[in-house]
Amino acid sequence: MGIAADIAVIVTAGFLGGLLAQRLKQPLILGYIAAGIVLGPVTGGALISDPHDIELLAEIGVALLLFALGIEFSLKELRPVRTVAVLGTSIQILLTMGVATAMGLALGWPWTDGVWFGGCVSLSSTMVILKTLQSQGRLGTLSSRVMIGMLLVQDLAVVPLLILLPKLTDLQSGLPDLGWSLVRSAVFLALMIVVGNRVIPWLMRRVSRWNSRELFVLTVVGLGLGIGYATYRVGLSFAFGAFVAGMVLSESDHAHQALSDIIPLRDIFGLLFFASVGMLLEPRFVQENLLLVLGLVGMVSLTKGLVCAGVGWVFRYRNVVPLALGLTMFQAGEFAFVIGRVGVGTGSIGTDLYATILSVTLVTMFLTPFVSRATAPLYGFFRRRHREEPVLTINIDQSELHDHVVMAGAGYTGRAVAGALRRLGLPGVVIELDQHRLETCRAAGLGVIYGDASHPLVLKAAGLDRACVLLITTPSPVVTLAIARHARQLRPELHIVARAESEELMEELHELGVHEVVLPQMEAGLEVTRQALLHLQVPDQQIERFADEVRREFYRPLRETEGK
Repeated sequence: MGIAADIAVIVTAGFLGGLLAQRLKQPLILGYIAAGIVLGPVTGGALISDPHDIELLAEIGVALLLFALGIEFSLKELRPVRTVAVLGTSIQILLTMGVATAMGLALGWPWTDGVWFGGCVSLSSTMVILKTLQSQGRLGTLSSRVMIGMLLVQDLAVVPLLILLPKLTDLQSGLPDLGWSLVRSAVFLALMIVVGNRVIPWLMRRVSRWNSRELFVLTVVGLGLGIGYATYRVGLSFAFGAFVAGMVLSESDHAHQALSDIIPLRDIFGLLFFASVGMLLEPRFVQENLLLVLGLVGMVSLTKGLVCAGVGWVFRYRNVVPLALGLTMFQAGEFAFVIGRVGVGTGSIGTDLYATILSVTLVTMFLTPFVSRATAPLYGFFRRRHREEPVLTINIDQSELHDHVVMAGAGYTGRAVAGALRRLGLPGVVIELDQHRLETCRAAGLGVIYGDASHPLVLKAAGLDRACVLLITTPSPVVTLAIARHARQLRPELHIVARAESEELMEELHELGVHEVVLPQMEAGLEVTRQALLHLQVPDQQIERFADEVRREFYRPLRETEGK
């Protein structure tokens, strides 16, 4: 069966690896990589006929991931981080390459090998970071937007690196090629902004009028992969073109439907990517050069983490942002495989250096979810040990904070509640860490505290000791639990109302003593039911009794425990 059998084997192994990772409460990507290691090095590749074909398919996974990311994040949201994305990432890449070259010289490598190694490890893994942020519920935070902006510039940097690195011994011939590549990038971006913003929305409107779900999905996938392929043909990054296509599509009225249709394909091809990464590992080389690999992993992780955190600090990002950058962007990324393969193909580097690059990249990618998870605990530790910094407050008079409502999160739900309280003349304070939402609240005249509500200092600044109720509207389960836990420690008797995305989270909040929990999915279901019953001319009072009965039945375990 060839590649069809390979895909069937990989998907099955990825399913088993994902189940194991889920049982161990780890990110699914670790299970996918482990599945690839089993299929590749452990079994000697006996179950896979052609790993190279899987690697080629995996590139579609990277493109689809960036395409979906482009749909989710508009240019308006990324505009606040453009300075650190462009200048900061350029500084980060150059510093990382410089330190890596010095490390190579210290190990006795030729200077060209050191530069190649630095070029490979200077680029972080878009796939791993996005999946890690997604699993931790940190997508949409200020630190995640900074990371995404830096990752995009790193992806763009692949083009000049692929041009210049093979010509290290003759840079004069490489500079004209680089200049021409920059011209092509500028022309492509201009065409997408001017033409794409007109053509793509028009095309989506025409296709949606035909009411063909199949044709709509094909149009979405065709746009993402087709534009990505077009950028590849003109010498740019395939994944970068897909991302720009998603950014343009995000301005369309059909963006949400396009995203929901593309997610299943993205996840399947993403599985192929991570499995192919695991299959690249060479246990024999790692065993023979274990100290070298571990030493380089430690040096790369430490150096790159410090550089990324330093860049965030230099560009005036404070609180948890520099720490999040350092503990999440320290790894080498998937483009290390691409750059390293080009180096071997052109004879610029040897197979031993390529194996070293692969080993270091795989290990750092595997470590990312574990290291990134330490961001919140370490930040809390540092805040306790060091002098407390003043918390930024907007439109707040501390003397008026008494018997007020504290809202953790200024998303749609939080802003809606804050707006309602303002119209009723009731005092309320919103806690928000996202800069875009912060500006929205400022413009609306809402009282806002800039900070992470999961840290006690921020809760104290919101006057939690004098508040009458705490509303937790953040969508992230990890953040929600942290906020509830700290609020209970600061003021055990405080009334807390929390949003929960699942029944599992509702039970965990219940164990913390939070007895007022709202599940948005269930409330949305009740509202849809109410609208349907109204259409069927069921009396309003009967509908309300039905809804109240459903709520009592669903939330009964919480009520019963609260009464004990």
